[in-house]
Amino acid sequence: MKPIRLAVLTLTLLPLVSLAAPPEANDDAARDEKQARMMRVLGLAEELELNETQALKMADTMRQFDERRRPLMEQVRESAQVLRKAAEGDTAAQSQVDQAVQRVFDARTQLTALDRDLYQALAKDLPPQKRAQLAIFMARHEGRMVKLLRKMDREGRSEERQKRMQERMQQRMQRMQERMQQRGTGGQ
Repeated sequence: MKPIRLAVLTLTLLPLVSLAAPPEANDDAARDEKQARMMRVLGLAEELELNETQALKMADTMRQFDERRRPLMEQVRESAQVLRKAAEGDTAAQSQVDQAVQRVFDARTQLTALDRDLYQALAKDLPPQKRAQLAIFMARHEGRMVKLLRKMDREGRSEERQKRMQERMQQRMQRMQERMQQRGTGGQ
């Protein structure tokens, strides 16, 4: 795709992405999702040499599938948190392990079906060569998304660990202060 067409396509897609944003568009996750979708559409438009109309149609199709994908990804994220807590020894979470694992498998099965349906929806009007390019693009993009999600998850876990460490340190400090007060009043 020529640079001028790419610029025009970017300017054309920007309002569409803004209108398609979920109500919580002010938070970072929604902004990241919009940006990722726009980059995915631009990459796809460039890869398949789509015109603006075709790219806008694909952007709308992707948005619809992303809306269906969002609750499934949240389900996986929540279940993963339960599993992490259980693995760290949280007894309340340990009783939920089997359910969390099942929810992850169910959500991943549904996500795979959504990917297949998305491919079919995007490929239906494309010639064989473009369908092959689409399949390769989606596979490449999925790999990047998995890496990005893992990175975000690691960063999130790191923040969670830091928060838990701070809470434990505060609790220890509080216990130490209580002991010191008890010693101070008990010895008088």
